[in-house]
Amino acid sequence: MPYRQIIITTIILLMFAVIGTTLVAVTYERTRDQIAANERATLLRKLHRLIAPEQHDNVLLEDTLAVRDITLLGTDEPVTVYRARKDGKPVSLVIETIAPDGYNGTIRLLVGINIDGSLSGVRVISHRETPGLGDAIDETRSDWIHVFDGKSLQNPEAAGWAVSKDGGAFDQLTGATITPRAVVKAVRNALLYYRQHQETLLKPTGDADATGNSPP
Repeated sequence: MPYRQIIITTIILLMFAVIGTTLVAVTYERTRDQIAANERATLLRKLHRLIAPEQHDNVLLEDTLAVRDITLLGTDEPVTVYRARKDGKPVSLVIETIAPDGYNGTIRLLVGINIDGSLSGVRVISHRETPGLGDAIDETRSDWIHVFDGKSLQNPEAAGWAVSKDGGAFDQLTGATITPRAVVKAVRNALLYYRQHQETLLKPTGDADATGNSPP
């Protein structure tokens, strides 16, 4: 191929690359706000599955804390706590927590906890569990996740916070034990975190010591 033709071909390829990159960048800028708004709306719908809109009069997505506890929350990264209030008084909260030991990796959860320490419910945010087996933790796949509704650290007692195969009170999924075992453990750990940090978690955001962070 003559040298001049190589130059021309290279220039054409560069032009296509620049045009393509520019189109992607423009498209992203035009849709970024809409994507963010859609993500917020989806998250709010999930939160309202655990805290009904009529139960609070504050903005859940704004009344938040970033907390950290690798042992009880499953990650060394900060996770978000969403607080619900009615007439300024705390009603409940939702902890975004991690089950790090799922069958195919981490399982992200929303754990709703009433002010009395009982569960308003649990929902799965994301997972990579096996379709037809472990994915039954997702509410869209089965009703299994509702086994946590109304439960607390006293109901069942400590020994009951395990799947039935391990002598606990929670059914495992047909053909899958590792996934529900990981979820049960993560939910109980979230309740333990709430019990240990309840006062701090429920304080208004403006309070100087309302960081929600676990002690070093």
